[in-house]
Amino acid sequence: MATLYTHQSANVRKTWFLMAGFLALVIALGYVISYIMGNPSILYVAIILALVMNIGSYWYSDKLVISMTGAIPITKEDNPMFWNVVENLAITAGLPMPKVYIVNDPAPNAFATGRDPEHAAIAATSGLLAILNQTELEGVIAHEMSHVGNRDMLVSTVAVVLAGFVAILSDFFMRAFMFSGRDNEDNRAGAVLMIVGVIGIVLAPIAAQLIQLAISRKREYLADASGALLTRYPEGLASALEKISASARPMIRANTATAHLFIADPFGGDKRTLKEKISSLFQTHPPVADRIRVLREMK
Repeated sequence: MATLYTHQSANVRKTWFLMAGFLALVIALGYVISYIMGNPSILYVAIILALVMNIGSYWYSDKLVISMTGAIPITKEDNPMFWNVVENLAITAGLPMPKVYIVNDPAPNAFATGRDPEHAAIAATSGLLAILNQTELEGVIAHEMSHVGNRDMLVSTVAVVLAGFVAILSDFFMRAFMFSGRDNEDNRAGAVLMIVGVIGIVLAPIAAQLIQLAISRKREYLADASGALLTRYPEGLASALEKISASARPMIRANTATAHLFIADPFGGDKRTLKEKISSLFQTHPPVADRIRVLREMK
């Protein structure tokens, strides 16, 4: 039977593979550009930056997320119901009590972050706390607690930092390539490497974003199921998702870098347009209607 920890080992392995993959990608980009530009120092810089970003994404990504979202730490006295829900579910799940934060924002939403259960944080917006009853709030927090137990936060926060880094590095290389050149005596080899380099520069940030989105969409379904198992009441989360979706209100500090961490799309909910079949491939969250349907089919 599935439990809160069913995907923990898989997510840890996924994180290390992701970090190793990004390390190799950045070094490969650095090598191609250094060859094209005839400057070996670019490769060394790429290696150093890749190592630094890998370490930083693991140890400091949670602090970066908290800072970007404007979350404020609270105590039990600040919001007893919210605190008690988090505390009770942590005990039920057998997890350490995470740090509790509130984001002062009328848009209903919530997220979890942290590299492991011992360094976890759960945050909810003031808008979420205002519209949900206790049962619905328990459903949302159980969803976030499942991210903690499954270590989804680790792979997702590492993905966002590394994906952002690759996009920045590729942009830097593109600009450097545009304003620099090299007369290569081996025209055929030089032309091949140039083509590969340009393709890598263009596709690297796209690939990074697609990896980030793929991780996000799958993990939301898993977190819904694990959260429902934790509370033994899928309807609580289903009802909460209905209220969150009905609000369709964008967050004040919505950010593409952290969007996939939230329980619902911080840019305004599950809006389907004329291009929904195409755009759905690039949404950070699966359709809310599908999530609610799956929850209500659980027995």
